[in-house]
Amino acid sequence: MNKRDYYEVLGINKTASAKEIKSAYRKLAKQYHPDRNKEAGAETKFKEVQEAYEILSDERKKAAYDQYGHAGTQSFGGGQGFEGNFNGFDFSDMGSINEIFEQFFGGSFGGFSTSGNSNRSVRGEDLEVNVKIDFLDAIFGTEKTFDYKRRVVCHNCHGSGAKDSSAMKTCPTCKGQGRVARIQRTFLGNFQTVTSCPDCGGQGQIIKEKCPECNGQGIVNEVENFSIKIPQGIPDGVTLRFKEKGNSGRKGGGYGDLYVNIEVKSHDKLERKGDDIFTTLKVDVTEAVIGSIKKVITVHGEKDLEIPAGTQPEAVLKMEGMGGPKFRGDGKGDQYVRIIIEIPKKLTKEQKEIWTKIHEIKDVKPGFFDGLFS
Repeated sequence: MNKRDYYEVLGINKTASAKEIKSAYRKLAKQYHPDRNKEAGAETKFKEVQEAYEILSDERKKAAYDQYGHAGTQSFGGGQGFEGNFNGFDFSDMGSINEIFEQFFGGSFGGFSTSGNSNRSVRGEDLEVNVKIDFLDAIFGTEKTFDYKRRVVCHNCHGSGAKDSSAMKTCPTCKGQGRVARIQRTFLGNFQTVTSCPDCGGQGQIIKEKCPECNGQGIVNEVENFSIKIPQGIPDGVTLRFKEKGNSGRKGGGYGDLYVNIEVKSHDKLERKGDDIFTTLKVDVTEAVIGSIKKVITVHGEKDLEIPAGTQPEAVLKMEGMGGPKFRGDGKGDQYVRIIIEIPKKLTKEQKEIWTKIHEIKDVKPGFFDGLFS
């Protein structure tokens, strides 16, 4: 089967910025992740989105794809994708068919009702926060502490909403059932609908005296001080999930989850692509001709790099093992250094004579430059 165009997969055009590409990926990855979307084909679409992002988020792979299409990405080993941690969104709490009709029509349908009542617990909402980390912290891992707001069960009434146990009484309207039935006469016949009790709001009990802390809501707002461990080698754009760190549910429902989006700050001299690091190095023309040893900034500190004699402009030299630790698995990436050769704009009289002599020589014998620039 032919692969779809990567831009089409992410729903963007070819002029999309890196930020727009990342935004489109995050949205679709969450939409189609198998843990969130149980529809047939969701997992296939999720992998397709991953593959598209892997290619379009990398400048080299994107350039190759733009020029040669899918064939241009084969040399990069494209198509592996990266699965961000979006596990655990819960969409199972959808209720019965009667509850769906109740949302739209105010009761059960066709005279049928469920055996339960509307006092059903509802899971709390998921929360999402963005956390920025430094370039080197993403490489080697770190611990990050931040504050965020969420709703939690009231510590005073433990979610009941009442001042104490004696402050509750059974609702006289629904006799504690939380629902009331009524008959509606229509031209199609009589229909029985079952709706939430208007007096107790479906709770089955009425609060005589509200909890002073939550004012009868059973839930209070709280600022959570939360610490997370950032694993080494974490890529930009990954989302980490923390169970039950979201909002509290109502009527005894569980907590939602917290999703932390990791944003990695850029470095002024280093660029990261996967596990590899990229940088540039300015080299004097004579150093490029005769060779030299230069200091290069790496994520492991300054390291020596040998510039071979005869190095050409825009040459890329590899520093093996000088990249970051792999996010998954053992080992490290490499560092790649692009050489920029500096041509002097002004020459002294002596320098000009030397360069003129070089220009006039047709056949340069081995060892000539060693003596010329010593």
